[in-house]
Amino acid sequence: MFKILDRYLMKKFLGTFFYSLVLLISIIIVFDIQEKLDDFIEKKAPFDEILFDYYLNFAPYYANMFMFLFIFISVIFFTSKLAGNSEIIAILSAGISYRRMLVPYFQSAALLALLSFFLSAYIIPPATEIRLKFENTYIKSTYQNNDRNIHRQVNDSTYLYLQSYVAQADLGYKFSWEVFNGKQLKEKLLSEYINWDSTKNKWTISNYYIKYYINDKVDSVVTGKKMDTTLAILPKDFNQRINHIETLTSPELSDYIEEQQMRGSENIEAFLVEKYKRIAFPFASFILTLIGVTLSSKKVRGGIGINLGVGLGLSFSYILFMQIFTEFAKGSTLPTLLAVWIPNIIYLIIGIVLYWRTPK
Repeated sequence: MFKILDRYLMKKFLGTFFYSLVLLISIIIVFDIQEKLDDFIEKKAPFDEILFDYYLNFAPYYANMFMFLFIFISVIFFTSKLAGNSEIIAILSAGISYRRMLVPYFQSAALLALLSFFLSAYIIPPATEIRLKFENTYIKSTYQNNDRNIHRQVNDSTYLYLQSYVAQADLGYKFSWEVFNGKQLKEKLLSEYINWDSTKNKWTISNYYIKYYINDKVDSVVTGKKMDTTLAILPKDFNQRINHIETLTSPELSDYIEEQQMRGSENIEAFLVEKYKRIAFPFASFILTLIGVTLSSKKVRGGIGINLGVGLGLSFSYILFMQIFTEFAKGSTLPTLLAVWIPNIIYLIIGIVLYWRTPK
C-alpha cells in the first residue's frame, strides 16, 4: 500500500513530468508546423494524413527522446521547491529516513522506465515507419543513398547484399543474392553490378555466376555476362529514408540480428546499439532520478535556479556521452554492449557519490 507521503511525492513527480513534457511537445509541434507548412501546401498533403499519419506518430517519438531529460528536470524542479518550503526537513524530522523518502521517487522512475521501454520496443517502431513514409512523400527532397555494405532480408528465405548503391543511376555494386531452405544455403548469385532497366521493369545483372548447393556443398555453377531478371526488390526500396533499425519492434530486431549473425553478416553494430539502447535508456531513469534528488533536496541560498543550472549541465553532458559512445560502438572501437552502458555506469557512480555526500 502507498503511504500518504508516497502518493504526495509521486503525484508531484509524475504531475511535473507529464505537464512539462506535454508543454514541450506542443511547442515542438507548433514550430514544426511553421517550418513544414509550405511543404504541406505545395505537396497538397491531406489534413487527415498530416494529423494522424504524421503528428500522431511524431509525438511519441519525440516524447520518448526527451523523456530522460525531463525526468531529471522534473525531479530537480519539484524537489527544490519542497526543500525551499522546508518540506524535506519536515519529512526527515518526522522520523522518515532519507532512504525511505527515495522510495516514491524510484517507484515513479520505474513507471516511466516501463513506459519508455514499451514505447521504444513496440509502439514507436511501427509509428516511425508511418511517419517517415509521410515525410518521404510530402516533405523530403530526392534521397541520396550513401549507405555502404547494405544487407537486406527480402523474405524469410532470401537475403540481399550490396557493397554500395547509387540512387541517381539505380546502380548497385558487388551484388549478392542468397536463397536458403531453412538453415541450409540453396542458391547464391554473385555479380559485379546490377542496374535497373526502367523500360523492361527488370534488373540487368552483369558478370554473374550462380552457385547451386546440395547439403551445403556446391553442386553446380552457372556463369554469364548479362542477364535480365525480376527480383523481389525494387529501386524504391533503396531510394527511401526509412531507417530499417527504427522501424523494427524489439522481437523483430532480435530476430533480425540473430539471422544476420547466423549468416555471418558484417556491420550489424548499429542494430546491436539500438537493441541495447532500448534497455539502457529506461534504466537511466533511476540513475538520473537519484542524481536529481541528491542535488536538490538541500535548501540553498541561490534557490531553484542553481539546482536547475547544475541539473541541465549534467543532463546534457549525459546525452553528449551517450552520443559519443554510441558512435564508438558503431565504429567497432568499443564492444557494443559496453559502449552503450558506459554513460550509465559513469553517472551511476556520480549518483552514488552524491547520495553519500548528501546531508540526511
